[in-house]
Amino acid sequence: MLRAPHTVGTAGDPVRRGRRGDGEDVTTGFAGQAPDLDTVHRVTGAVRQNIERVISGKPDVVNAALVVLLAEGHLLIEDVPGVGKTQLSKALARSIDCTVARIQFTPDLLPSDVTGVSIFNQDTRQFEFRPGGVFANIVVGDEINRASPKTQSALLEAMEERQVSVDNATYMLEKPFMVIATQNPIEMEGTYALPEAQRDRFMARVSVGYPVEAAEIAMLEGHTAHNPLDDLEPVTDAGEIRKVIEIVGRVHVSSAVHRYAVALTTATRQSNDLHLGASPRATLHLVRAAKAVAATQGRDYVLPDDIHGITSPVLAHRLLPNVEATMSGRTTSAILTGIVESVPVPDASRA
Repeated sequence: MLRAPHTVGTAGDPVRRGRRGDGEDVTTGFAGQAPDLDTVHRVTGAVRQNIERVISGKPDVVNAALVVLLAEGHLLIEDVPGVGKTQLSKALARSIDCTVARIQFTPDLLPSDVTGVSIFNQDTRQFEFRPGGVFANIVVGDEINRASPKTQSALLEAMEERQVSVDNATYMLEKPFMVIATQNPIEMEGTYALPEAQRDRFMARVSVGYPVEAAEIAMLEGHTAHNPLDDLEPVTDAGEIRKVIEIVGRVHVSSAVHRYAVALTTATRQSNDLHLGASPRATLHLVRAAKAVAATQGRDYVLPDDIHGITSPVLAHRLLPNVEATMSGRTTSAILTGIVESVPVPDASRA
């Protein structure tokens, strides 16, 4: 990962240029008060260590989940059964002292089970709203593609606008708010593929993958007697997570990095192999996730490498290959890799 010195401006000052020892210009820093990166390091380190007590040998997946949390996004975990998708979701949720709800998505699940419903109270002679499972800081949606499209769509407003509308009334969701959904890609019978609008609301998609031999042996030694989730205690709370999210939001992004992010998503829209490219929301998610990556690595500015390193988890699930690419056996990930390699990366010294 490239690193560069930076100059932090005082309140209201424009970002200034720093110089390396060899005289090379570096556009970094951030206008205004410097973010408290020590707090980011402390909180993310504690949460990461807590999760790894349950999910071992998967640091990249754990880091991706933390990045999505700090970037105020939502996470889709897609993999074969039994690799720890739900365990990862629960471990992240239990590491934070906040409200947590788990929704088991089934074909008979109703939209009102997710959002809530108004019930008539015979005593008061008035309708009372009873919140659904989405009213929590961390919402774990297990096997989201087993519910009908109508029920899946109940999450759209909550995920994008952090609110729920029921019977002409709008209810705001408390921050932080994060949906962690799981789905199995190989069990297609009795499932409903997530529509494009639903996938586009997930900031990133990750796969847990099979563990290495040593990690699987360690799992057998430590998980057969009891579930480590039972012993997991919170290491932070919702208030501190809100503070860290605010710190991440103040990380500086230069114009060159903004242009690089736009160039990447524009290239997907112009690709001859894709029927559907990345949306403007995808560009926004790309930059927000990169700011979280930079903060967790102790920087108050985003490098092009931060954008480059997260293009696959942030963009791949939003893209649809065309018929020709599908018939030729080209996967979305392979197409995206070729697109990313074709877009020039800005010089870090001028980013």
